[in-house]
Amino acid sequence: MGISERLLTEFDHEMKTTRKTLERMPEGKADWKPHTKSMPLGRLAGHLAELAGFGTMIVQMDAMDLAQRPPDRKPLVAESRKQVLEVFDQKVTEARAAIAGASDEHWMKAWKLSMGAQTFYDGPRIGALRIMMMNHLIHHRAQLGVYYRLNDVPLPSTYGPSADEGPEAK
Repeated sequence: MGISERLLTEFDHEMKTTRKTLERMPEGKADWKPHTKSMPLGRLAGHLAELAGFGTMIVQMDAMDLAQRPPDRKPLVAESRKQVLEVFDQKVTEARAAIAGASDEHWMKAWKLSMGAQTFYDGPRIGALRIMMMNHLIHHRAQLGVYYRLNDVPLPSTYGPSADEGPEAK
């Protein structure tokens, strides 16, 4: 079994779990946030949807300098559940195809993420995918779970039963 096949097992699980979380995005709460320093719920959900596509960039590019992004780039602020799921599904499909097509040698090539002189990651491409995309997505999915809990939105099971879906949730 090659690296891509092994990564896809993890990728598929995390994307399925993330989709279940995004399916519960409450309508009419896009501007809600738990603290003044927090992202609004719609931006956090949009960030999750966009993060799925970061895997495509990691496979297709050798480096990314965030300081070089187009100045008119607008991050997704999800206004509805339908919108966030459409973007997420498209990004997942593209990333899955890119991951599936990468050779073991390609995964071991260097990849770098920076913002000007500040380096966030510099190492093998496989590490970039796991750390900068998958772990990053898991982190923000957990944040979104806190937003949901504070808004009485039932949480889906992720790595085991949640308090809302487990045997004692009734």
